[in-house]
Amino acid sequence: MEQTIQEFFHDFKQDLLAGAEASSSFQLSQFVETVADELMDTGFLEGFELCHYRAQRGMRVDGYWFNDEGALDLFVADFDCREELASLTGTDVDNAFKRVAKFFEASNSKELFKDLEETAPEYGLSRQIYDRGSAIRKVSFYLFSERALSGRVSAIEDGEISGVPVSYHIWDVSRLQRQQSSRGHKEILDINFPETYGAGISCLPAHLGSDTYKSYLIVIPATILSSMYEKYGARLLEQNVRCFLQARGNVNKGIRSTIINEPQMFFAYNNGITATAQEVEVRHGDAGLEVVRMKDLQIVNGGQTTASLFHTSRKDKVSLEGIFVQMKLSVIDSEQSETVVPRISEYANTQNRVNAADFFSNHPFHIRMEEFSRRIWAPAQQGALRETKWFYERARGQYADAQSKLTQGEKKKFQAENPKPQMFTKTDLAKFENVWDEHPRFVNLGAQKNFAQYAKRIGSEWEKSSEGFNEFYYKRAIARAILFRKTEKLVSAQPWYNGGYRANVVAYTLALLGQYATTHNKAIDFMHIWNKQFISSDLERALEITSELVHGEITLPKQGISNVTEWCKKEGCWQRLKEQSDTLDELLPQGFKESLVSKEAEKNEKKRARKLQKTDDGIGAQRKVLEIPATKWNGLLQQCRSKGLLTEKEIGLMNVATKIPSKIPTEKQCLLLVELLKKVKSEGINV
Repeated sequence: MEQTIQEFFHDFKQDLLAGAEASSSFQLSQFVETVADELMDTGFLEGFELCHYRAQRGMRVDGYWFNDEGALDLFVADFDCREELASLTGTDVDNAFKRVAKFFEASNSKELFKDLEETAPEYGLSRQIYDRGSAIRKVSFYLFSERALSGRVSAIEDGEISGVPVSYHIWDVSRLQRQQSSRGHKEILDINFPETYGAGISCLPAHLGSDTYKSYLIVIPATILSSMYEKYGARLLEQNVRCFLQARGNVNKGIRSTIINEPQMFFAYNNGITATAQEVEVRHGDAGLEVVRMKDLQIVNGGQTTASLFHTSRKDKVSLEGIFVQMKLSVIDSEQSETVVPRISEYANTQNRVNAADFFSNHPFHIRMEEFSRRIWAPAQQGALRETKWFYERARGQYADAQSKLTQGEKKKFQAENPKPQMFTKTDLAKFENVWDEHPRFVNLGAQKNFAQYAKRIGSEWEKSSEGFNEFYYKRAIARAILFRKTEKLVSAQPWYNGGYRANVVAYTLALLGQYATTHNKAIDFMHIWNKQFISSDLERALEITSELVHGEITLPKQGISNVTEWCKKEGCWQRLKEQSDTLDELLPQGFKESLVSKEAEKNEKKRARKLQKTDDGIGAQRKVLEIPATKWNGLLQQCRSKGLLTEKEIGLMNVATKIPSKIPTEKQCLLLVELLKKVKSEGINV
């Protein structure tokens, strides 16, 4: 049964309260961050920085994000901890947008920053708006509301403030519910080309003689493709492609050069793009068949071509007229899209051997982490009677889906075993890990860019050896999660904390403590944290001391940088913090120093875990191999031989499997046979 808006509001509010309690956030902060996270995960937003500011002059802002193309997003919240769902009227909407518009106008042209406290987040934002000036080419205002938008409110027309184009976006409770209940938890794009761009797009059907699915070959004008990217941004890109672009970031130099110097050769030189859609509407026009509408268009390969066209036209002031891009479009219905679209993305991006595009939710790393999270019980905390689990949400919405068909009693049992504060996502995991193992600067770049960096690193490490991702790795990740979330609470409770830069302080606090331990050839005792499920008082005190030092340092950015958040994204910020090692040594409690374990002990723990994982992998592979009868192995061998797919060594290996059960393959042979099965499957043979 579909959830009513009242039920959704109630559940949303309870999740909000739980989240705020778990992280010691104010409910307003938790609200805007929760909505922003939802929109970032589904491609509506590139990033989000918290920044609460209210003034008696009728100005307000609750968050912002600058992107690299001169676009600014400003966020304002309509939130009052309401107990009951209320209606959001047109007057409410107008008033909210007027407040955030006033803030932008005062910052852009009236030097508002001069009236603000220099260490406050709003100073950095206002100053950056002023400093960027004419470089800001468009502003998007977002209203996040805990109320339901009245049906009488019509769309707000785009406008202009201080000579800058402005658009308005409302995310109320009803729209959030629609997004979370839709396929893939995203609001689907529905593009009508004649209405939006003045004409349909020429196409040729490519599905002749096939009833499996429809496909088209399309030649799309670069002006339209660039315009769609400007309007819809990352929503146009399939999730894996979004990750890949976050990891790569730069405009492709070859594509840029062709656009600028040889635009007439673009079609010949460029490989084009691969895309999918849920529905496609075509008609016969004057020049033949043309596409007039696409529903849920997703670019699964060619995201960099699309982004490069847009960036080059903007930054280099180059016309895209006369440039065309070939598009291979497959029509995949909503029921198949969850499985088929990621596979198209995977196969279409095979030229990039190890990259974030390969690192989607079906990657074996995520599957292994999920398996650990469902199987491994965390020790009961002191005073608690029962053990619990940490729920890893490999794919979006799994935590809610796991409860959707449970009775009320079963739901209570599930939530007792898997408490909501112990649910964590892929981007959470990337955050917990990167502050220790990668670079804290990445964590400050935002959830998506940080995840892309993590994906790139883990994907590469998995290719070399998957045995390092074992129970020790999982338990250490949970210990790091406990430490991360505890640090969030501690920072919020400090007398020097004024409500800004918590995310930056937390990331650098943990990184600096890790750096301190490393310089002394030591490590945090993560297994002790796992076993206790909380941190010691000495470690807690060390976090308080380090976080105060970090806060003092980052709020005094390098000369020429006015925005603390931007400073935290720079390499220089981390380098300057690392120079505080001697100061930190004098401040840290002796009990914390004595709690550190030697690197050698940590190394031995990892070695034992790798060995155990290797054994587990071997047993798992053996089980898979033995589940397939000898007759099936024999049939696979004959098919592969007839197609010439196997080497002599692989033929010998498969011959061993054909003798099951009289001869049992070794664990090593089974591991090789499992890899061989993947190879056979990729060649189109049914396994």
